[in-house]
Amino acid sequence: MSGVFSPTRAKIKERTLRTDRWWLQPAITVVVLVSFIIYATIRAFENKYYFVEPLVSPFYSPCLSTQCVEGSSLIGQPFGRIVIFGMALSPALLILIFPLGFRMTCYYYRKAYYRAFWMSPPACAVAEPHTKYTGETRAPLILQNAHRWFFYAGLIFNVLLTVDAVLAFRNPEGEWGHMSVGSLVLLMNATLLWLYSASCHTCRHTVGGRLKHFSKHPIRYKFWSWVSVLNHYHPTFAWISLFGVALSDVYVRAVASGAITNFQFF
Repeated sequence: MSGVFSPTRAKIKERTLRTDRWWLQPAITVVVLVSFIIYATIRAFENKYYFVEPLVSPFYSPCLSTQCVEGSSLIGQPFGRIVIFGMALSPALLILIFPLGFRMTCYYYRKAYYRAFWMSPPACAVAEPHTKYTGETRAPLILQNAHRWFFYAGLIFNVLLTVDAVLAFRNPEGEWGHMSVGSLVLLMNATLLWLYSASCHTCRHTVGGRLKHFSKHPIRYKFWSWVSVLNHYHPTFAWISLFGVALSDVYVRAVASGAITNFQFF
């Protein structure tokens, strides 16, 4: 048996000897992640206000169902209506599993929600309430090992969202050479997602983690060096990109619903 009650652990009655507000960070993590999950779920089932020429919400891109708004998909609409128990479901459900899977299996987010939701451990030098620890060797947490595959899938979505950002530099009539607030919003979102992916531990390992002699692979070593620098800021990019995705959807929804006008700079 392992954990705080293991016979090999020091016998300390107090849960922690820390005097700071160690609970504040996991509490904030719970609030932010739960808020994002609630908002994303509502938007996924709302099934409207996700496209207005030339802007498309990152929650619905690419829109792959025939029930999608015309013009909202970059790669066609290969799937028919999604109907379960007689109820038509949102086409967002076809794609959200991949970016969600990438984030949920992310090494940094694991640390964040393990501490915040499962309290394993709740913070450094704070006793956890669990008497047994099996790590990620059993179901369901063994599925965390699929992270690298979600990473590769996430790169495809990054490309598609980048194309969305480029296409946003048109006016509603489809003419190129124009820029609006929406253009910058989608460009910001795509940039933050690339930084989040490029700073990922899996990206660093993929680029140069298996090399035994950097001198024989100078180009990969250079890329590994760049990714290693970004890796230091991975937690920052993780949170900023999460807010970026949500704010991009909020903006597109506001424009598509007519609540605001997408201001054109030129």
